[in-house]
Amino acid sequence: MNATIETNPLLDRLPKHLKQFIKPQDYSDYTPINQAVWRYVMRKNVDYLSKVAHKSYLDGLKKTGIEVDNIPSMYGMNRILTDIGWAAVAVDGFIPPNAFMEFQAYNVLVIASDIRQLEHIEYTPAPDIIHEGAGHAPIIANPEYAEYLRRFGEIGCKAISSDKDYQMYEAIRLLSIVKEAEDTPQATIDAAEKAVEDLQNNMGELSEMAQIRNLHWWTVEYGLIGTVENPKIYGAGLLSSIGESAYCMTDKVKKIPYDLSAANQNFDITKLQPQLYVTPSFSHLSLVLEEFANKMALRTGGLSGIEKLIESNALGTIELSTGLQVSGVFTKVISHEGKPIYIQTTGKTALASREKELVGHGKLTHAEGFGSPIGKLKGINLAIEDMSPKDLTAYNITEGNTVKLEFEGDITVEGEIITGSRNLQGEIILIRMNNCTVTHGETILFQPEWGVYDMAVGKKLVSAFSGPADVNSFDLITHLPSSTTIKAKHSAERDDLESLYHTIRSIRETKDLETSLAPVLSKLKAAHANDWLLSIEIAELLIDRNEPQLLEEVLIYLENLKQRRPEVAHLISGGLDLILTKENV
Repeated sequence: MNATIETNPLLDRLPKHLKQFIKPQDYSDYTPINQAVWRYVMRKNVDYLSKVAHKSYLDGLKKTGIEVDNIPSMYGMNRILTDIGWAAVAVDGFIPPNAFMEFQAYNVLVIASDIRQLEHIEYTPAPDIIHEGAGHAPIIANPEYAEYLRRFGEIGCKAISSDKDYQMYEAIRLLSIVKEAEDTPQATIDAAEKAVEDLQNNMGELSEMAQIRNLHWWTVEYGLIGTVENPKIYGAGLLSSIGESAYCMTDKVKKIPYDLSAANQNFDITKLQPQLYVTPSFSHLSLVLEEFANKMALRTGGLSGIEKLIESNALGTIELSTGLQVSGVFTKVISHEGKPIYIQTTGKTALASREKELVGHGKLTHAEGFGSPIGKLKGINLAIEDMSPKDLTAYNITEGNTVKLEFEGDITVEGEIITGSRNLQGEIILIRMNNCTVTHGETILFQPEWGVYDMAVGKKLVSAFSGPADVNSFDLITHLPSSTTIKAKHSAERDDLESLYHTIRSIRETKDLETSLAPVLSKLKAAHANDWLLSIEIAELLIDRNEPQLLEEVLIYLENLKQRRPEVAHLISGGLDLILTKENV
C-alpha cells in the first residue's frame, strides 16, 4: 500500500497548541491481525450499512479513499481529503474536548490511529482508526454535514468547562484504555468504571462543555437521520460498530426527534445506547446548534458569563462592547443590579482586540493579573466609549489630566491619565493612568504603589468564552495526559499467530493459487484453537480456489468453534454469510 507522505495545506495552518496532540502514524505498527480486523469490520459494515446508512456513507468511502481491504494511511487520506477541504491527523486516544473541537473548526479530522483488538471487534470504548477513519471520514464528504461539523468545532471549542469536566475527560480516557488493553485485571476495570459512574452522578449543573459534548454525542457520534419510523445512520459511533449499528435499528432502542433537549441527555460510553435522536436533515442539526449557541456565554456575556469563567478556574476570555478582550484566569467579579461592574483576573493576563494581542499588553505586562471597572459613569448617560473628543474634554478625560471617574455601583477610579488606546472605529478601549487608586466603597482594588493602572473601557460585557483571544498570548503547549494507550503484548504465541495471518494475507494479495492452505489450517487448529477470524479468511480463499474438501473441513471446524465459544458464534456466522453468499464488497 502506498504510504508516501502527502501534506495538506490545512495542517500548516494549525496553531502550535493543537500540533502538540499530533503523533506520527507508523503504518508498520499495524500487524496482519490488525489488517484482518479492519477488513472484517469494513466488509460487514459496507454490506449492512448499504441498507441502513445515509446515502452519503458509501459515496464518502469512495471520495475519502477509504479502502475495505487495508487500514488507511493518514498520508493517503490527506491527499484525497484535500479535494473536499479537509485534512486528518493521528492522535493518541481521547484528547481534551476543547482541542478535539478546535481541530474540527480548522477542518481537520482527528483520528486515533490505534486499532481495536480482535476480542473487541464489535465495539471498543476507546477511539480507534475504525471509528474515526471508517466512521467520521466518509460522512464529511457531504458538504452540508461537513459545514455542520466545522461550525460545531468553532462554537464548541469556546464552550466553558467546569473543573469536573476535565476530571471526567481523564476518567473516561483511562476507562477506555484499560477496557481496550488485553489482560487488564477486572478489578482495574471495575475501579475505572466506578470513577466514571461517581463523576456522572455528581456533575452538578451541566457546564456548557458538558452540554455541547452531549449534542456532539447524539449527532456526530450516535446520530440518526430521516424519520423516527424509518431512520438512517450517520453517526460515526454507529457506522463503526458492527454490533450497535444493527442493535440501534431494533425496537429496543427508543427513537426521539432531535432538538435542544439532547443537550441535557447524558451518555455512557461503555454501554449500548438506550435511546437515539433522529434529525430530519443535516440542516436541522445546524439550526439546533445555533439555538444552543444563542444561550452560551459566548453570545450572552453578562454577569452569568463571567461567573461561568470564574467557576471553570481555567483560562478564559471576556469581550467588552468596545471589542477589548481580556484573557486570563478570572477569580472575582463585583456586580450591581445584576450586571458586572468590576472584573479581576489572577496571574498572567493578556489584552487583545479582534483576537490580536495589543502591543505592550501581553502576559509580561500583566503578569500579576488585571482588574477593571465595566459600565457607565454615575449620572452620565453617555458611556466613555461613545464620547466624542469634545465630550472627553468636557469630562476632563484627556492625557495629562488627573481625573476622578465614579462608575455606577460605587466603583471609583482616580489618577493621572497617561494615554489611551482606540479600536478601528475610533472608540477608546483602554486608558492608562499613573498614581491611580481604584476603590469599591471602602475596599481598595488598586493603589498607586502597584504601578501603572490600565483601565478597560466598555459599557457592557458582551461575550465570555473558554481559552485566550489570541492563541499566541499564552504558552498552551502543556498537554500531559495522565494515561497513555497500552499496546498489544508480544509473545511467541502471538507472533506465531501473526505469521499465519501474514501468510494468508500475502496469498490473497498476490493471488497465489499454488501454495497449499492445508498446513496453515493445521497449524492454526493445533496451536491457536480459540482464533476464529483466520479460519474465515482461509474459507474465503478456498471458495475462490474451488477446493470443496478442505473447505468442508474448515466449515466443520468453525461450527465446532461456535459451540465452544458461543460469544463469537454470531461473528463467525456473520463472516461466513459474507463469503458464502458472495455479498462481499
